[in-house]
Amino acid sequence: MADSLTLEVADLECQVLTGIYSEETGRPQPLRISISVRIKPAERFEPDTPLTASKNYMDLKSAATEALPAGVHFKLIEAVADHIAETLFVADARVEAVTVKIVKLAIAEAGESIGMTLVRERR
Repeated sequence: MADSLTLEVADLECQVLTGIYSEETGRPQPLRISISVRIKPAERFEPDTPLTASKNYMDLKSAATEALPAGVHFKLIEAVADHIAETLFVADARVEAVTVKIVKLAIAEAGESIGMTLVRERR
């Protein structure tokens, strides 16, 4: 098996325009988003290895926050995940795979996690 490096940002709480029901449309919903990105690692990571040998974790966070288009309503959280994954693929050719997990916080009744996980490989 080839070496791989997985970078992660977990449990970002974001307000996103999403949902299919009338009570969901027109106002943002709280989502908990976790992102994993697999890239091919450098041959070695020495103490003075520059950031360019990896990927900035803040790029993952930005894909789930700043890169979501303002004012766009995503009917499905699957579409939110797809947009995040595509943003990361377009931004960096080294990204081999993206996993996005989204939990809809507003629909939990007893602390359960209700949501989905999308795994995309570079095509």
